[in-house]
Amino acid sequence: MRRQLIEAEHDMFRASVRAFLEECVSPYHLDWERAGIVPREVWLEAGRNGLLGLGIPEAYGGTPDADFRYNVVLNEEIARAGATGLGFPLQVDIVAPYLLRLATEEQRRRWLPKFCSGELITAIAMTEPGAGSDLQGISTRAVPDDEGWLLSGQKTFITNGVNADLVIVVARTDPSAGHRGLSLMCVEAGMPGFARGRNLDKVGLHAQDTAELFFDEVRLPKENLLGAVGYGFTYLMENLPRERLSIAVAAVAGSEAALAMTLDYVQERKAFGKPIGSFQHNRFTLAELATEVTVARVFVDRCVEEHIAGRLSPEEAAMAKWWTTEQHTKLVDRCLQLFGGYGYMMEYPIARRYLDARVQTLYGGTTEIMKEIIGRSLKL
Repeated sequence: MRRQLIEAEHDMFRASVRAFLEECVSPYHLDWERAGIVPREVWLEAGRNGLLGLGIPEAYGGTPDADFRYNVVLNEEIARAGATGLGFPLQVDIVAPYLLRLATEEQRRRWLPKFCSGELITAIAMTEPGAGSDLQGISTRAVPDDEGWLLSGQKTFITNGVNADLVIVVARTDPSAGHRGLSLMCVEAGMPGFARGRNLDKVGLHAQDTAELFFDEVRLPKENLLGAVGYGFTYLMENLPRERLSIAVAAVAGSEAALAMTLDYVQERKAFGKPIGSFQHNRFTLAELATEVTVARVFVDRCVEEHIAGRLSPEEAAMAKWWTTEQHTKLVDRCLQLFGGYGYMMEYPIARRYLDARVQTLYGGTTEIMKEIIGRSLKL
């Protein structure tokens, strides 16, 4: 399956991504974890290496021939390296489709060249303190005026929130229209009334900037509306399957990396005079994990093929997201157990992977929401 999905040009791209990570990311990631943020210079270097313009027309500095499999490769290599501070997947997998599908030509020319070069870092702001999975509970308001819109409200848990130069904000433009009353507004850094709160102190993903955002009557020009008024919920529903598939891709790659380092460890670590991997219980545990990862890999690869063909359903994306992320968190926990006390020490990568994995069952829609989507499709 993997040989059918990934072709020679994708393997060449993988080599370039891996070289970039080895040279520009891995040696510094622990420092970034202590700082709580990735330097902007890394984004510029990623832009110079062609990592941020995947699928974007050449006129704006992108690589138009890069199909979604290139995104898959980028996600896999970042996950395998444990480079959880990099917000590149959010930029190229989640934000890019909104700009490519909905932006006017003026907006494209304004934002996409710097988007591809790494000069413009992006974020998308859906979650609010009182509205997470329930998008219809969004209270951030955008009120029309003669010059455009006045935006007021608060968002939280926003990835790239500290570094972001452009934030796509989900706002309510018609309080009486339910889910048809949501629209997408583009807020740019430096606009009066736009403020960032603290860089949130998380269980894991310590190098990834995740922030609260505040909007106090931010005046937006009409040109900063993305798409049509009242279609925000529709746009979100159309793009969420790709987001959830991207999370699944990273979860599988992360599982494979954790399993690989555990296999190496159990062959080296000895107890009672022999490698701990030779004990039957440990062999059985690792046999289970290897099987689960293989099953997840085959299913996610099929979902990638379906997405490229335009056939991936929201239910399939939900299945991939909940299964792989739950499997990932359980796998890392069981792998850490095999490391014994060393697995609890932060200098061992398995400990950081244990902390970083936990959020995957929460963002992009919780496991419970994924099961609800699947259950509704069964017409129960």
